[in-house]
Amino acid sequence: MVIALEEQGWNVNRKRVQRLMQIMGIEAIYPKPRLSDPAPGHRIYPYRLRGLVITRPNQVWSTDITYIRLRSGFVYLVAILDWFSRYVVDWEISITLDTSFCLSTLNRALEKATPEIFNSDQGAQFTSEEFTQRLESAGILISMDGRGRALDNVFTERLWRSVKYEEVYLKDYAGVPDAIANLKTYFRFYNFDRPHQSLDDQTPASVYFGIPTKTVKHQKPAMLRLDSAADRRL
Repeated sequence: MVIALEEQGWNVNRKRVQRLMQIMGIEAIYPKPRLSDPAPGHRIYPYRLRGLVITRPNQVWSTDITYIRLRSGFVYLVAILDWFSRYVVDWEISITLDTSFCLSTLNRALEKATPEIFNSDQGAQFTSEEFTQRLESAGILISMDGRGRALDNVFTERLWRSVKYEEVYLKDYAGVPDAIANLKTYFRFYNFDRPHQSLDDQTPASVYFGIPTKTVKHQKPAMLRLDSAADRRL
């Protein structure tokens, strides 16, 4: 930015540019600090998906957290994904990176179904006692990615790419309510209307529920529990 301004005749230093960008709410799009560092003393579970053949819905769920850019600042997005169908079972936005919004998303997802295996990275939210105990109390086998192995959770990484390139980078969210409203629309589109080539051009919802796409489109979106903005931690 400093170089670009100098080429236009503006002689400013880097610190002034940084300060003015903060005042105007401008930030570059770039990878943020790691979200997957475990907390000291938290138990790390083995990765259980290597070589596993995924043959049915609710066999494996996975979760992850990513940043969502706003006009000024950012928020955190967590989602739970069914690996077989790529169906987003539930999601939530939070302005803080704590365990509670991940746990509430998990609780809502478990009201709908129970996976056999639940995979996550080694982030402190997912290795916390509250989160792992909730999974174990439901009889779910816990799996965790190896350190620095993003491909261990490849389907969630692909979801984030779709969310950001098809939705977030095309919009300018004014604030948290705007982000929630637009992501609610996108996830409904992603689950019920967006065909996936890897699913033989079916939608995630049609594969997850085992219903032809045209029928699934008329299912109530409330299956996603996306109707209450209050649930998204405003």
